[in-house]
Amino acid sequence: VQLQACGGGLVQAGDSLRLSCAASGRTFSSGGMGWFRQAPGKEREFVAAIIRSSGYTIYADSVKGRFTISRSNDKNTVSLQMNSLKPEDTAVYYCGFKRAYGDYASIGTYDYWGQGTLVTVSS
Repeated sequence: VQLQACGGGLVQAGDSLRLSCAASGRTFSSGGMGWFRQAPGKEREFVAAIIRSSGYTIYADSVKGRFTISRSNDKNTVSLQMNSLKPEDTAVYYCGFKRAYGDYASIGTYDYWGQGTLVTVSS
């Protein structure tokens, strides 16, 4: 499975940004896709995930109510709509793909990763 993420950029606090991640290869229709982020000097952390078959979503507390994850009808593209961005949202955002169900917030359970896209939010 290959993942191609795009959509990062430089925005001001309060602005919106939309990230997308397209999966290709032997994706089948199971498992989940998620977004994680890594700020400078910090560990990669969970942001949001979606179960590919059902569309059920999971969010980190820090982004609930501001970010929305969604998937395409073919279940191979996920998007992350980020509203009301804050400077603390600044990070490299990574898209992940996992074949197994469950434990969507755990970075170690993901099988494939995209290249990362930088989001910078200025104050």
